[in-house]
Amino acid sequence: MKKIKVNTISKKESGEFDRICLDFAKMGSKFAKIEINNVFSKRISQAQNRGADFAKASYTAAFEPLMDGFCVALDPKGKELDTQGFCDLLEQRDTISFFIGGAYGFNGDFLDRCDFVLSLSKLTMGHRVAKVVLLEQIFRGLSLLNNHPYHK
Repeated sequence: MKKIKVNTISKKESGEFDRICLDFAKMGSKFAKIEINNVFSKRISQAQNRGADFAKASYTAAFEPLMDGFCVALDPKGKELDTQGFCDLLEQRDTISFFIGGAYGFNGDFLDRCDFVLSLSKLTMGHRVAKVVLLEQIFRGLSLLNNHPYHK
């Protein structure tokens, strides 16, 4: 079974955004094993006071142990895909790890180590919104691959 991991720099939440994310992950679980990892540490917490370079380095350190399979970083400068392109990305891999960075984004080193850099939109969006959009697109892509009518 396909394995998809969504890793994000955030504290565990229990609000509406989290419920929507969990719903998409649950619906997609009939097609793939979907795992959501909220990553937060004392070092990440200090990032607000220490600046962008420290923050980016702390995100990289937190995500390094989670790099598994085909790694995809979400970044505004990444490549935009249409639904079919995203579907192809999912179809061609058994294990995919997505990474949503913190407020400062990623450093170039982390982006270089990922297999693909994806932009969900040219618009800037908050982490929680990006996570919802990503999980919806994962479910949409899996639905398309498995001839489920959701994508229509």
